[in-house]
Amino acid sequence: MKRTALLFAVVSVFGVFALADESHHHEDLTAEQLGTVHFPVSCTASSQRALGRGVALLHSFWYEEAEKEFVEIAKDDPACAMAHWGVAMSLWHQLWDRPNAATIKRSMAELKKAQSLHPATDRERDYITALRAFYQNKGDHDKRAKAYSQAMEGVYQRYADDREAAAFYALSLLASEPDGDTTFVNRKKAAAVLETLFKEEPNHPGVAHYLIHSYDKPQLAELGLPAARSYAKIAPAAPHALHMPSHIFARLGLWQDDIDSNLASIAATRKTAAMHMGGEGHQFHAMDFLVYAYLQSGREADAQRVIEEVKALPPMKDMYGEGYDPHAYALSKFPALYALELHHWTAAAALTPAPGADSGDKAITYWARAIGAARSGNVAEARLDIAELESIRQNMLKKKKSSWAQVVEDAQKEAAAWVAHAEGKDEEAVKALHAVAEAEESTGDEPEDIPAREMLADLLLETKHPDQALAEYETDLKFNPNRFNGLYGAASAAEMAGKNEKAGTYYAQLVKVCAGSNSDRPELGRAKALLARN
Repeated sequence: MKRTALLFAVVSVFGVFALADESHHHEDLTAEQLGTVHFPVSCTASSQRALGRGVALLHSFWYEEAEKEFVEIAKDDPACAMAHWGVAMSLWHQLWDRPNAATIKRSMAELKKAQSLHPATDRERDYITALRAFYQNKGDHDKRAKAYSQAMEGVYQRYADDREAAAFYALSLLASEPDGDTTFVNRKKAAAVLETLFKEEPNHPGVAHYLIHSYDKPQLAELGLPAARSYAKIAPAAPHALHMPSHIFARLGLWQDDIDSNLASIAATRKTAAMHMGGEGHQFHAMDFLVYAYLQSGREADAQRVIEEVKALPPMKDMYGEGYDPHAYALSKFPALYALELHHWTAAAALTPAPGADSGDKAITYWARAIGAARSGNVAEARLDIAELESIRQNMLKKKKSSWAQVVEDAQKEAAAWVAHAEGKDEEAVKALHAVAEAEESTGDEPEDIPAREMLADLLLETKHPDQALAEYETDLKFNPNRFNGLYGAASAAEMAGKNEKAGTYYAQLVKVCAGSNSDRPELGRAKALLARN
C-alpha cells in the first residue's frame, strides 16, 4: 500500500569533508560538492559564497543545513534581507510538507524582517513577496501553494536571465500539482522550463533534481533518465542527490542502478550525520527503495539484512512532518512488503503494528495482515483487519486527511478482493482489483509497492484464466517493468496458455534480472530448470 506520497560569484559547490567545528560542517562543503548556482544578491561580498551555497542546499532538499547556512548569514550580515528569505524557504519542504501554524508564524516573521531591511533590488523584493504569497495567504495549503506558484511565475517572467527564478518556478509547479491529477499538466509545464535550463546549466543541482521529480511517473520516466544519470555527479555530497536518481531507476526496473544509488545515499547520510549535519532520517526513504530493489532482483537475504539493521536503529523524528517517525514507517513497511512479495501469507497475517507507528503506518500492517489472512484461507481474521483499516480511514476523514483516507480505502478494496476470492466471489474480486488498478495507473503512484494490476493477474491465474492473466501481467509490466513476480507470473500464465515461446522469454528475463543473486526462491529455481531443459 502507498504511504508513501530548490551572486556575482559563481558557487560551484566532490572532494573530502574537512573536520571543522561541529556546528559549521556545511561550510566545509567544497566547490564541486553541491553543484553550480548563480544567485546574485545585494548582500556583502563575504555573504555571497555562503548564500549561494545555501541555495544549492535548498535545491538538493538538504533543508536542515540550508537553514543553518541562512541563519549564520543573517547573524554575520545583519543587513542581508535574502538571508531571511532563505530561512523561510528552508522551513517549507515543498514536495511533501504542509507547514504547521508555528512554522508559518516563524516564516512570516523572517519575511517581514527581510522586507524591513529594504532589499536593494526589485528582484530581491519580488522573491520575498512571492514567498509571502504562500505564508500569508488565507485558505488551505493547496491554495497557498498555488498562490506562491503564480507569484513565482511572475518572477520568472520578469527576470528572463535569472535561472534560479526558473528553477524555483518549476519546483513551485510540482509543489502545487493537484492531488490525484491524471493529466500531469504541472509536471509537463515544469519539465518544459527545466529541459531548456538543463541544456544551459548542466551542472545545476535544482534543474537535474526537479527534472527527475517532473518525470517521476511510469508514463514519463524514460524522459528522466538523462537527469537521473547526471544528478548524483552534480551534487555528490548531498544524500538526497545520491538517492533521487533511483526514482527513475525504479520506474524503469533498473535494479542494480537503483541499489547502487541508495547504498551511496545511505552511506552519505550516515557520514554527514556522524559530522553532526542534519537529515539523518533521509536514510529511511533510501532504504525503502533499496529493500524494494533487492526483492525484485532475487536478493532477499540483502533485503532481510536491511530489515534487521532498521530494527537496531533508534526511533527518530524527521523532515516528513511534525512528530513523524520514519523509523516506525520502515518497521511497518519493510516486513509487510517482504512477506507479501515472497508470498509468505502466514507470516504476513501474523504481523503486528510497529512500536511508535502512527495511523498510516498501522494501515500498512493491517493491509498486509488482511491479504495474508485471506490468502491463507482465514477469512474471519482478514475481516477483522479490514475493520481496523476502516477505523483508520474514518479517523483520517475526521482530521480532513482525505488523500490519506483514499490510500487506506484502496488498501481495504485490495484486501476485500482477496476475501471475496476466498469466498468464491471471483467476479466481485476481479471487478474491485481492476478498479483499483485503473486508478493507481492513471495517477502513476509510487513504485515501491505491489501493483494492484499484478494482484488482479495473480487472481486470474489462480482461477485458471491464463490468457486474461497474461494480458494483465503484460499491461502491468509496462508500468512496473522487471518486477520479479510480474515476470514470473507472465511466464506462468503464458506456459499455462500453451504459449511456450513467450513463457520462455519471460523466464529468461527473470533469470537475467536476478543474475548474480543467490536466491533460493522456488520460482527462480523453476525458471532456471525450464530454461536449461530447452
